[in-house]
Parts: sequence; structure tokens; C-alpha cells
Amino acid sequence: MKTLKFKTNIQCHNCLAKVSPKLNEESGIASWEVDLQDPDRTLTVNTENLEPADIKKAVLKAGFIADVK
Repeated sequence: MKTLKFKTNIQCHNCLAKVSPKLNEESGIASWEVDLQDPDRTLTVNTENLEPADIKKAVLKAGFIADVK
């Protein structure tokens, strides 16, 4: 299991509601969370086989940006 971290522009719970279905439908994601208290709005993803580009693409589908930290 590897942990990937991303700086995002996910700002609030409504944003989370938009991105959640996209991340939840990615079969390679074991778990994920966004720290809304962190100034970088850090997205932490635990995955066995996905690459950072896969996560960035899923977040982008929801209209948000995720940059690898």
C-alpha cells in the first residue's frame, strides 16, 4: 500500500460532495481524505496500484485540481 499526497483547491464540504463520487468510483483507491483545515487542502490517498496521474485525472473530472506534494 502506498500513500499519495496532493495539494488541492477543494475548499469546503460542498466541494467534497462533488469530488467524492469520482474518487469513490476509482477501484484502485483503498481510502482517501481531504484535510480542509490544512491551508493546502491536502488530499491523502491510499492505493495499491494507482499512480499520481490517475488520482489527478479523477479529481479533474470533478472540476478540481490536485498537484502532487
